[in-house]
Order: sequence, then C-alpha cells, then structure tokens
Amino acid sequence: MTAPIRSRLLDFVEPEPGPPGGEPPEEGRRPRRSALLDLADSAPAPPPAADGRPGPRPGVPPYHTPVCVPAHPRSVAGIGSDGRPARVPFIVVELFAHPTQGTVAFAFTSPAKLAAALGEAQPWVAGSLGPLAEEMDERGVMVLLDPRIAPGEPNWRPEDLAALAQEVRR
Repeated sequence: MTAPIRSRLLDFVEPEPGPPGGEPPEEGRRPRRSALLDLADSAPAPPPAADGRPGPRPGVPPYHTPVCVPAHPRSVAGIGSDGRPARVPFIVVELFAHPTQGTVAFAFTSPAKLAAALGEAQPWVAGSLGPLAEEMDERGVMVLLDPRIAPGEPNWRPEDLAALAQEVRR
C-alpha cells in the first residue's frame, strides 16, 4: 500500500456548499462565525420550559443543537451480564487547555468544521449541545462552540487513529 492512511470521516459527510459565485479572493477572506449563531440571533427568544426552568438567553443556541465533539472510545475489563469477563466500552470526551479559560471542551456545528480545526484524523461523536454543556459544567469545564484554533500539529494523526482502532478491536 503506497497511499497514506487517512480518516474516512469526511467520506460520509456531504460537502458544505460554497458561497454563491465561487470562492472570495484570498486576501478578502475573513473567518466566518457559525451559521448556527446567525440562526440563533434571528430567532425569537424561546419560551420558558414547561417545568418553570428559564429557557436559553437570546443568541444562545437551543439546548438540542446537534454538535460534533472530539472524543474517542475506550473500554475497561469488567464482568458481562452472563458473569464472564468482558470489555465494557465507554466514550471519553477530549478536553483541551485554553490560555485564558483553563480546561475546555470543544463542540463543532459540522464535521467539516471539526476536521478543519483539528485534522481529519480527529475521532469524534455526535451529541446535543445542552447535555454536553451541563455535563461539562458539573466538572467546571467550559464548552467552546466552533472555536478558532491556531494552526499547528493535529492531536491525532492517521497512525494514532489506526493504533486506537487496533486497541478497540481487542
């Protein structure tokens, strides 16, 4: 095999449509904020929850907003329901060190945005923004939605992903 191993992450996702009329000139390009936030800004304020809890503030994405979260599978040795040794799988959400916010979790509004920020080999899971934010808040961790990340070496390389796949298959 002469071709390098690459993540198949983007093989299962339709490409995001480009701007009408083609790409803007390179010098005129500015980072665009998430289209999700555009929708949140234009939407009317949601009503309070039926159980009396307040709804999200204007400009805050809805609770069940789908997001892609950097994460990967793990497992530990355990005992199955039949009493025999078994591997118990679980998912680990990856946390990152932020220069001013301390430990943070990242969430992206599309797989393409996640791959652009963290590389195509970055494993991830799909989830909802609200439960992720609640779970992280309980641990004192802030969730950053569609963060801008300084270019650099990705955390996950194709060979790291291949090694994780071998470990998960055991």
